[in-house]
Amino acid sequence: METKRTLVTCALPYANGPVHIGHLAGVYIPADIYVRYLRSRGREVLYVCGSDEHGVPITIKARQLGCSPQDIVDKYHTIIKDSFEGLGIHFDIYGRTTSEVHEKNASEFFRKLYDDGKFITRESEQYYDPEAKTFLADRYIEGTCPKCGFEGAYGDQCEHCGSTLSPEELINPRSKLSGAEPVKKKTVHWYLPLQDYEEWLRKWILEGHKEWRPNVYGQVKSWLDGGLQPRAVTRDLDWGVPVPVEGAEGKVLYVWFDAPIGYISNTRELLPDSWEKWWKSPDTRLIHFIGKDNIVFHCIVFPAMLKAYGDGYILPDNVPANEFLNLEGDKISTSRGWAVWAHEYLKDFPGQQDVLRYVLTANAPETKDNDFSWKDFQQRNNSELVAVFGNFVNRAVVLTHKYFEGRVPQCGELLDIDRELLEQIPQLRASLERNIEEFHFREALKDAMSIARAGNKYISDTEPWKVAKTDMERCATILNISLQICADLAIAFAPFTPFTCEKLCDMLQARFEWDKLGCPVILPAGHQLAPAQLLFSKIEDEAIDVQTARLEAIKKSREQAEKEAAARKAAPQKPSCTFEDFGKLDIRTATVLAAERVPKTDKLLKLTIDTGIDKRTIVSGIAGQYSPEDMVGKQICVLANLEPRTIRGIESKGMILMAAQGDGKMRFITPQEVLANGAQIG
Repeated sequence: METKRTLVTCALPYANGPVHIGHLAGVYIPADIYVRYLRSRGREVLYVCGSDEHGVPITIKARQLGCSPQDIVDKYHTIIKDSFEGLGIHFDIYGRTTSEVHEKNASEFFRKLYDDGKFITRESEQYYDPEAKTFLADRYIEGTCPKCGFEGAYGDQCEHCGSTLSPEELINPRSKLSGAEPVKKKTVHWYLPLQDYEEWLRKWILEGHKEWRPNVYGQVKSWLDGGLQPRAVTRDLDWGVPVPVEGAEGKVLYVWFDAPIGYISNTRELLPDSWEKWWKSPDTRLIHFIGKDNIVFHCIVFPAMLKAYGDGYILPDNVPANEFLNLEGDKISTSRGWAVWAHEYLKDFPGQQDVLRYVLTANAPETKDNDFSWKDFQQRNNSELVAVFGNFVNRAVVLTHKYFEGRVPQCGELLDIDRELLEQIPQLRASLERNIEEFHFREALKDAMSIARAGNKYISDTEPWKVAKTDMERCATILNISLQICADLAIAFAPFTPFTCEKLCDMLQARFEWDKLGCPVILPAGHQLAPAQLLFSKIEDEAIDVQTARLEAIKKSREQAEKEAAARKAAPQKPSCTFEDFGKLDIRTATVLAAERVPKTDKLLKLTIDTGIDKRTIVSGIAGQYSPEDMVGKQICVLANLEPRTIRGIESKGMILMAAQGDGKMRFITPQEVLANGAQIG
């Protein structure tokens, strides 16, 4: 058995918005399962997290809302912390990177590396707002995306098409602060030369941690094989931990450097006199729970920082990073509102925290991106939690009250079916423990549910309600064994569904140590049970319809916005032509005198028009958008000297001028004032 104490950290959630199911499935629920399991085994654990409260997105949101960055982080720190509490995720400390302890600790960390000569300086040209008189982070620059034409693309990414960008690629870049066109200006920053630690990292990870998940190991190897480069640790900004050296006015610690130090700061805040045993003792193992977008920071950058600092800091023993969770087949996006927010779930599904914990674990993106759907959520609750786990416990407890006054009956002689069931539990326990120890939480949950399935099948096969009519002693044995399985479930499911297991323990009138899992006798004969209560309730279609309708509304709104953006996108300019070329076009005003559909076609209208010089026929493919009645009397513009063309046996003399937008709809070009037919345009 592992004797080391364990320090568990969770990626610090960014305090510019609430947490959603992607965050929960990727980081916080797996970590909570692991911590609960370790503690149930009697192991010494410290569970650390907190809000990441610095960085450009927070300052952008503050400007948008007309408030201070502190107002933003105060708001979302509370929402996030309350969401975790509501879901039973209880950290030993949930700190903040705006705390005094963190500012002092992060400053000291930087200063030691600075004094030890661990940094290099570089002068570079960065974008600067000449009106606001400040350097601009990439997110403070927006313009038109060169890939899709979206006008609100950021300097680092287009939220519309997902392309990674640089400010230099934007068309018509402008500052989000003043609207001014940014200019390049020289600035000096400090960098951590990661390349100096490349060989050490290669040996430590690629040779020493081959047990890490393939996605983690593979991403780290890819970065190392590509060669590491110096990484800036400061930036020009007025929100963050000030750089604690002379000549650094207007500069703060870069958030990626600042945030991981927060783990140490939060530990120091909680345990000012004993924090070092968690960060500098070889008897402590460090486990980082993160999402895949944080792999590089926790496996390369932060370890390099700790190595550079020295002083005995331990390095992560494992970094079980998950992939991403999608929502209803689409990427979760906070900017598009495409998410299921934790705090809203707690309001919409009161008392059903464990359902979300269960579903997100059962569908966890451990090895590849996975998908959450409300129908699957409903099905897993109704078919697994209600119909298997809850049904088994309810039958066992209700029947015990019915036949034995709620007391655990005496176990008699065992039959093969009894022994087969009891022999399964130690095997499932061993598998469950192995899977949790190796961070395979989805498989571990299957092991726990296999105990429930085995119990449910056992009570269905033995039918104690029928046996009671003829053999009460046999009925007593069946229910005794069923109640032992109920106790097993209270132990096995505790890391996954803590609220439910607390309710189950109340029903069984007992609390259990992990080592009792799989023992033949956990509840002694004669032990009094409390009245039965349902562990889970069925989720009806109406509750799911509310959620899917909300997402559908978001989807329609997004599609409309995309359609409007496409409509605003101008087509590329055609090749240049001469004035003489243009002069050959005879464009005139005309009025539609009559209109009718061309037989056996869906798109064609036959129009009779007055061009001022004659009356002629034009065939146009606009029937899908305009009816004959729409056209009669409409003044239009036509290219009168286009070569005639026969369409469906009708000679068409000319072409109507129309404008095409990105939405695919054709619109007429009409004079702003009514003109005489035949008025020339040009």
